Amino acid sequence: MKTKRRVVVVGGGAAGMIAAISARRLGADVTILEKNPRVGKKILATGNGRCNFTNINTDITYYHGSDPEFAHSVLGDFTVDDTIRFFEKLGITHKVEELGKVFPMSDQASSILDVLLYELNDLGVNIVCDACVKDIIREKDEFIFVLENGNSYRGDRAILTTGGKAMPASGSDGNGYGLAEKLGHSAVDVFPALVQLMLEGSFFKRISGVKFVGTAEVIHKNKAIVQDRGDILFADYGISGPPILQISRKAGELIKAGEEVYLKIMIMDMLSKDELKRLLHKRFQTAPGKPIDFSLVGLINKRLIPVVLQEAGISDVKRPVADLTVQEKDGISDILTDWQFKIKRTKGWSSAQITAGGVDTKEINQHTMESEKVKGLFFAGEILDIDGQCGGFNLQWAWSSGFIAGRSAALN
Repeated sequence: MKTKRRVVVVGGGAAGMIAAISARRLGADVTILEKNPRVGKKILATGNGRCNFTNINTDITYYHGSDPEFAHSVLGDFTVDDTIRFFEKLGITHKVEELGKVFPMSDQASSILDVLLYELNDLGVNIVCDACVKDIIREKDEFIFVLENGNSYRGDRAILTTGGKAMPASGSDGNGYGLAEKLGHSAVDVFPALVQLMLEGSFFKRISGVKFVGTAEVIHKNKAIVQDRGDILFADYGISGPPILQISRKAGELIKAGEEVYLKIMIMDMLSKDELKRLLHKRFQTAPGKPIDFSLVGLINKRLIPVVLQEAGISDVKRPVADLTVQEKDGISDILTDWQFKIKRTKGWSSAQITAGGVDTKEINQHTMESEKVKGLFFAGEILDIDGQCGGFNLQWAWSSGFIAGRSAALN
């Protein structure tokens, strides 16, 4: 008679919970060791508390890492449709919103966590909280999991789903990288991703909170290398908003490499520079006696006007608009269509939604998520050097990699 696999999952986040369910459904004895007082804490913060749990447009182009192609077979093995069916069977009715984002009909992230917890408990998965693993020892055909409190657990299969370093308030502190390295694995340097950008400039406090729909680009060596459009928000440190988060990974990667990186903002991105010049010319001709600053009211956010004019090199903003020189008019057009800032750095781990970098995927079997170095050791989720864009792609990676790791640990 075949002996039951004893699977120990280190980390009770999205990847860890689905790995545990997947392994338990195949008959394994499963224990989750979670350092927090409860599992799934980070899930509650996703999608602004609504949990954008996948995206119907998921494909490899939305993922990054030293070898993003690693994710191809994983996402193809446990697909978006598989994810939606998995959660429907647990009780989640879904809806699809803009850009393919999938949410529970309840609009509550807690719904996702509730049904996962119910399934874990219904299957008889042993969940141990306040269990911080400080060491994993490979001894013959067993793994010994040593906790900080002195307790230890044993299993013949280990799944590391400890997450990365983003959102440390959720318990992510990067301790999984140390555990992986002790077992012979290497990690690609990590840095914050899906994060706000800190910019050079002395005026950001004056325009903090100003929001507009526009386009943002990361500029490196005078070339635009990544672009996104949507709601952009100025902040006292620089800039935020969904497009900024989407392009932040490339900025962070270049800054980490010691490169100079710039951000280009197009406030009036629906017009070319020449079209904007014609619009401004007509606007200024219509009311030539208006003060320069008041002449822009109704065109752009009022709080932006003094800063835009300052950056365009216009000091006396109360002059009649008819007094503007061609050079000054061009300066206004330039700022509204091509405003550039030097990026100092990204914000830190507490602001980041995801970790870029992680355990090197070259050392992992993409079909099973098993280590190529240590038999019986598996990885899933954010601990690996795969990260996705905003919009449900990172949770889909967690579900896909976690499900496969749990299945493989139970069967192999």
